[in-house]
Amino acid sequence: MDRADVRRELDSGPFFHGTRADLQVGDLLEPGYSSNYGERKKANFIYLTATLEAATWGAELASGAGPGRIYRVEPTGPIEDDPNLTDKKFPGNPTRSYRTRQPLRVVGEVQSWTGHPPQVVRAMLDHLEDLKRLGIEAINE
Repeated sequence: MDRADVRRELDSGPFFHGTRADLQVGDLLEPGYSSNYGERKKANFIYLTATLEAATWGAELASGAGPGRIYRVEPTGPIEDDPNLTDKKFPGNPTRSYRTRQPLRVVGEVQSWTGHPPQVVRAMLDHLEDLKRLGIEAINE
């Protein structure tokens, strides 16, 4: 059993994906589209989390003009720790953030969630802009 299969056994979810996309139950989220972050390069992975807090950040920071949305998703293949939020920064993956090369199936939408205060979102966006100016990109292998 590889590490990704072990990870899926250790965290059975539920899983969430934050975005601005307007999706329906049954839709598939797949890698291969422009990333919501950084230089907007083609994303080699699709991201998911088992915490509403991390999904909230995804919904608030995603590019686009629509409202932030959080969807319940189901992985269709193995998942692995998201190296952008784990490794030495957060040993043990306390954010329960993952990525996969396989599609995520939308199984529902979280209708009631609370966003961060506007000044906190602005501070995070400024921080991400600083990283971009420094040439620090998300790990996209």
